[in-house]
Amino acid sequence: MATQILIADDDPTIRLLLRRLLERQGDWQVCGEASNGVEAIEGVERFKPDVVVMDLAMPVMNGLQAGPEIAKAHPRLPMLLISVQEVSKQLAWEARNAGYRGAVTKSGGDEVLRGVEALLRHDMFFYSDDGSSSSPAPG
Repeated sequence: MATQILIADDDPTIRLLLRRLLERQGDWQVCGEASNGVEAIEGVERFKPDVVVMDLAMPVMNGLQAGPEIAKAHPRLPMLLISVQEVSKQLAWEARNAGYRGAVTKSGGDEVLRGVEALLRHDMFFYSDDGSSSSPAPG
């Protein structure tokens, strides 16, 4: 059965590009989309995804606000935070505290793919623009 992925981003063009990128992987399928954190929370309940890819900056409720709500209800659901800004140590720390197992910049599709792959292996994946990544064993 295909891995089900929920995408949350307020930009419909980014959602379309992410869908195309993710669905190029033979066994991945985008099961739903959301344009803000509230819709993402509802989408998790409705679509029961295997992974959530959520933007940091969205209207109504951003990714750091929606993450803890989802993590509380679904503690085993891996979530990847994507952002236009560099994933600094501060942002990685905030993402971890909000329930994310990874964070990447959305400028490079490769990082998004590598992040989802890591989460599916039950690893963490925090990638920064300087080329460094950290994927410590789950703990």
